[in-house]
Amino acid sequence: MLYGTPEDSAAEIAYVEKQGYPISYVEMGEEPDGQYTLPEDYAELYLQWATALHRVDPKLKLGGPVFTGENEDITVWPDAQGKVSWTGRFLDYLKSHGRIQDLAFFPFEHYPYEPCKVSWSSLYDEPTLVSHIMQVWRDDGLPADVPMVITESNLTSNSGESSVDIFGALWLADYVGAFFNAGGKGLYYFHYLPLGVHPGCNNSMGTFGMFTTTKNYEIQQPTSQFFASQLINTEWVQPGSGEHKTFSAAGDISDAAGHSLVTAYALLRPDGLWSLLLVNRDQWNAHSVHVEFDRQNGKSFFAGPVTVLSFGSAQYAWHPTKDGGFPDPDGPAAHTSINAGDDTVYDLPKASMTVIRGAIADQSRGPAAR
Repeated sequence: MLYGTPEDSAAEIAYVEKQGYPISYVEMGEEPDGQYTLPEDYAELYLQWATALHRVDPKLKLGGPVFTGENEDITVWPDAQGKVSWTGRFLDYLKSHGRIQDLAFFPFEHYPYEPCKVSWSSLYDEPTLVSHIMQVWRDDGLPADVPMVITESNLTSNSGESSVDIFGALWLADYVGAFFNAGGKGLYYFHYLPLGVHPGCNNSMGTFGMFTTTKNYEIQQPTSQFFASQLINTEWVQPGSGEHKTFSAAGDISDAAGHSLVTAYALLRPDGLWSLLLVNRDQWNAHSVHVEFDRQNGKSFFAGPVTVLSFGSAQYAWHPTKDGGFPDPDGPAAHTSINAGDDTVYDLPKASMTVIRGAIADQSRGPAAR
């Protein structure tokens, strides 16, 4: 949007649609905050593009501005009213021109950690970081009916060993769970490219992708975020287009400093099963947990056949070398089935993510039907 013309983009959309490709959303712009674009200038360009693209297809869902990956509100020098919020002023411009309806979704990037300063304790921050910045956008005036979508993300803007260690998998689980728990609409794993490992922070080897590769970019082995993504997308959620409902969940295991060691994210899936994503962020210790559901008619629990899948330091370990590195063991996730009841205790291995999926008991009629 900063380097082309509305007519060129309209021609591109017309060509894509003519070829029969479906378009879900059109993301307009790329990191205007990183390119020091004033919000009013970006907003004016946004409206020019919206006009041109809607001439091609009035049904297109348009969105922006696609920030670089911020943890706090983006500020610029004050306008005539003293307002400094970039997002607030962008939204004000659309509203003042009667065009807020052209903002069908609000996409942004998420790179929460400062490059080269990631430690294990950084893991404790992620749920708050992603939920906080989402609340910032709402406080800036983003309408409640405009969904938020994250279209690019990873630990930090510079890869390193933490991205391919088990840390990267646990961060991804916490990030995805916290985003949807805070009301996020959709997110995308941007780094599908077979990039291979390369020198990053502090000269440690890492990658933004899911695989190690040969020098010709042929896939060799999956890395930790591949297995995390597999567990999230094929086990925690039900693949397909069915609607999932999120519910607040929490663990009560903390360390001496008050860090929550076990985080929890709950879904009611389209198939009627309850699915919990539990992240044990304790690097050194396993924990056993008892799961309760707080319902209007009292407490409930998993009952009957329950699937338990776990991926952690027992299934994956990264071994760095001076010119690359390799995982050994290299998955897959551990899989068990149990017959659960109200007294069932679930084991969460150290440094692991675990999915527990099944029906819960209806106190008046026994286990709930699927």
